[in-house]
Order: sequence, then structure tokens, then C-alpha cells
Amino acid sequence: MYLLLLAVIYLAFISLGLPDSLLGSGWPAMQPELGVPISYAGIVTMIISGGTIISSLFSDRLTKAFGAGAVTAVSVLMTAAALFGFSHSGSFMLLCIWAIPYGFGAGAIDAALNNYVALHYSSRHMSWLHSFWGVGTILSPYIMSFALTGAGGWRGGYGMVSYIQMGIAVIMFLSLPLWKRDTSNGEHEPKKPLTLRRTLGIRGVKLMLAAFFSYCAAESTVMLWTSSYLIHAHGISTEKAAAFASLFFIGMTAGRFLTGFVANRLGDKRLIRIGASGMLLGILLIALPFEHTALAGFIVFGLGCAPVYPSIIHSTPFNFGAENSQAIIGIQMSSAYVGSTFMPPVFGLIANHIDIRLLPLFLVLFTLLLIILSERLNRALRRGNA
Repeated sequence: MYLLLLAVIYLAFISLGLPDSLLGSGWPAMQPELGVPISYAGIVTMIISGGTIISSLFSDRLTKAFGAGAVTAVSVLMTAAALFGFSHSGSFMLLCIWAIPYGFGAGAIDAALNNYVALHYSSRHMSWLHSFWGVGTILSPYIMSFALTGAGGWRGGYGMVSYIQMGIAVIMFLSLPLWKRDTSNGEHEPKKPLTLRRTLGIRGVKLMLAAFFSYCAAESTVMLWTSSYLIHAHGISTEKAAAFASLFFIGMTAGRFLTGFVANRLGDKRLIRIGASGMLLGILLIALPFEHTALAGFIVFGLGCAPVYPSIIHSTPFNFGAENSQAIIGIQMSSAYVGSTFMPPVFGLIANHIDIRLLPLFLVLFTLLLIILSERLNRALRRGNA
């Protein structure tokens, strides 16, 4: 049952990743058809992320009331319905409406499963969990690229992914007895949810939230704007750019799979430092005025990103106590999606009104913030334990 439940959790994270790279790879084709400015992709991501912020903040209460399995199953179904709505949207306004349930569903999955794995599995499994998220993000740009070449256009791409999500939702509901049999679920959690004020008052939590915000600002900006950057900075065709958008996700997924073999030995703090250094190297390659170095740069940036997110999440029970982890991870997800909500649209405005080639400078800013804030957190936690 242990291995079967782990397989179900991995599948749930594939479902979480599938929609995440669709908008970025499909937007160059969607934007002219919908008749809106290029920066409007940021509005859709803001709505999605707003929903995830709300559901993440309530994840502690939802998970304690219904269990991680039920929350995950319902959330996958919500994202499937939302993507089906995307595939039948004839206007930008309809996209915005369907983005609401998509955001609610994604946030609930993220917070519930991240805490479950952080409590019950090793750093290795956390890294592999997020590599399965990457599998979803790699597959969807290719699905979108295939759809753009004649299989229904961008609406066909969203439609195909919605059907895959529906199939995964069925599996999630069938797996509910596995979660009920796991008697260890909940043994580390307090009976009552922590309030937001109490959670933010724990030493180091605010620094951790700011570091996570910075990381997710950089990651989500690359996720959304890779295709557009390659088109406008290097003259790549729309169809090729949709496929090349997966380069970042390939690098991140491969990196998380490989990290799983060394995660337990290196530890979370060291993995964050190594990952941030790789992000800086990738940004340097992206900034060079050559198509091939830019393509390589997105892969290297993805490799650098690979250990950062899972290591921050996995270190939460150790840094702040297992009894506080669900509440803190819920707020972590909210902080992550605040970065995802506001920073890609901010860069969209920069791209629209100044130059999209400023992407590397934008990424450097947030990567340096990640490094500075992470090291300050480490010092604060050492002082607290002294």
C-alpha cells in the first residue's frame, strides 16, 4: 500500500504540472486571435494565482477536515473542468472566468501533497515528487505544439489536456481507500489549525516566505515568457517556440530526478545554494545574444531551479516543527503564488513598454534576493537554536 499510495501521489503531481506550461506555450497563438495585448497573459496568471493563494491559506483547515486524499481528488477534478472551459472559450473574458476554479484546484493540491510528503517521506522522495510535476510541464508544451500544427489549434491543446486531467481525477477518487488506510496520516498535526498570526510569529517564517516569493517570481516568469522571449529576441517561429518552451521544464525535471539520488546526502540547505548558483549560470547564458546559448541557458536555469523548491518545502518540518508544517506550507504556497501572480505581469509590462530582452536582468534580481534571504534565514535559525 505504501508504494501504491506513493505512485498515486506522483500521478497527482503530474496532473498539477500539466496545465502550468500550457498558457506560456500557447499564448503566442492565443494573443492575436483573442485580440488583446501580449501583456494580458499576466492577467490570466494573476487570476489563477489569486485562486491558489486563497485555497492555500485554507489548506490547513481543509486537509484536517477532509483529509489529503479527498482534497486532492476534488482539486484535480476542478482543474479538469477549468481546462475544459478554456478549450471552449471564445473570448479573453471567458478565459479569466475559467481561471478561477483552476486556481482554487491547483493551490489545494500543492499545499496538501507537499505537506504530506514533507512529513512522511525523505528529501529524495520530495525531489522526485517535483520531478513528476516537471513531467507534466514537459508534456503539455508538446501537446500544445501538436495542436497548433492542425489538431484544433490552441483550444485543441487545452481540450486534450483536460481529458487527461479527467482521467487522473477518476484515479484519484478510486484511490481514496488507500489514504484512509494510512494510519500515519495526521499523527504529526495539531488538532486545531494554527491562525495566520501565530504562524507568521514563528521565528524565521517571514524570511522563508520572502525567499520563496523571490524564487517563484523567477521561476514563473520563465514559465510564462520563454516562448515570447525566443520569438521576439531571436526570431524563432511560433510553433518552434511552443516546443522550445519545454527546455526549461526538461532541465528542471531532469535535475530533480538526478537530485533525488544525492538529496539525502547533501541536505536541503546545500541543495538550495547549489541550485541558486545554477540559476545564475543559466541567466548568463540566456543573456548572450545567440539563439543556441539562450536555448542552453533555459535548460541550465531549469537545472538550477530543480532542487530549490522541493528543498525549501522539505526543510519546513525540520526548521519550524512538524506540528506547524501544514499551516506553514499553506502560507508558503500562498507566498509562492503571490510571486507567481504579480511578477510575470510586471515583466509583461516591461516587455510591452520597454524591451522583452530585459528578461535576464529581471531574473538576476530575484535570484540574488533568493540567495540573500536564504542565508539570512539560516543565520536566524542558528541563533534560535543556540
